[in-house]
Amino acid sequence: MYRSEFPITENHTFMNHAAVSSPPIRVIKSVESLLREFSYCGNECYPKWLKRIAEVRRLFAKLIKAHDHEIAFVGNTSEGLSAVAAGLDWEEGDVVLVPTPEFPANIYPWMNLERQGVLIQFIQRKEGRFGVGEIERALKPRTRLLSVSSVDFSTGFHCDLEAIGDFCKRKGILFCVDAIQSLGVIPMDVKKYGIHFMAAGGHKWLLSTMGCGTFFISNEVNDIVHPGQVGWKSVMDEEEFFQLSFDLKRDALRFEPGTMNVAGIYALGAALDLLYELGVEKIYRNVLNINDLLLQGLMDRNCRIMTPMGQEERSGILSFIPSSDPKSLFKFLAGKKIVVSLRDNMIRLSPHFYNNRDDVRIFFEAFDSFHRKI
Repeated sequence: MYRSEFPITENHTFMNHAAVSSPPIRVIKSVESLLREFSYCGNECYPKWLKRIAEVRRLFAKLIKAHDHEIAFVGNTSEGLSAVAAGLDWEEGDVVLVPTPEFPANIYPWMNLERQGVLIQFIQRKEGRFGVGEIERALKPRTRLLSVSSVDFSTGFHCDLEAIGDFCKRKGILFCVDAIQSLGVIPMDVKKYGIHFMAAGGHKWLLSTMGCGTFFISNEVNDIVHPGQVGWKSVMDEEEFFQLSFDLKRDALRFEPGTMNVAGIYALGAALDLLYELGVEKIYRNVLNINDLLLQGLMDRNCRIMTPMGQEERSGILSFIPSSDPKSLFKFLAGKKIVVSLRDNMIRLSPHFYNNRDDVRIFFEAFDSFHRKI
């Protein structure tokens, strides 16, 4: 039923949602409809667009169990994390904890603080994993904030956000999460996990487009972060252009400084509508079922599985190292229109809910064909 929503399935075996998803038809139609309104209505439809933006904000807030006024639309994950880094009042000697290896979006915003005397302390992963034990060993006396990826982009390790959140609460540490590799495929509850800040782009598992993401800032810490960028929409009376008053909005919306990416928000809204039709819990089960089939086939072929496979550690990502050259295999698969990723000499598979057994069969037929030739 839903597979037909994804035209890429007509000529590709697409298992690369941890990179950039191919959006469903309803996302494309949503943006097309909006652009027609731009073309034929001008700004007459502006009130309608604002209403939809508010609806999408509520949809996303519901997805992560937050309040809609705790959500701001941003351009990408890096922008959201940078809002935290730039907005807190740091003191020389403050420490930020970050796992390593880690995707650069969750490294560079904190490294940018080193010029203010902020120190970056790395948490060493063990076989791709880390937990409260590793965090505690890395802890420094003036640790101010811990920032983690909910799912590691490379190995697919899904960290225990609830346990980490409890640790941060006990230690009085701010908890920040890059959630781009989990939202849309793994259920999220920012309140249960004690998350203070969260950022995520919409172009991966959320099935939307590039250039539009979300930023969550909890009510608990709303007053301690000042926006590093402000504009006409940051203030309470955003429609007053002559009698100016620099009275910033009291919630996350002050982090939206100017004209919105309306097309990106429309795209995200259409994608969220689709995800809600299925339910993220069901999506997660479907993805794990497909990954189980892939895992068994890879193990049968003596591949080295790099993804932690503990019950609570799993995500939509399955990474492996074949017995052959990974780069050559990657190029061969691409030639067969089988879309995966090559990360740190690993092949990374990341199917979504609409992938099926035929996709698994096609993948292994190509895999076996490649190895018969070498």
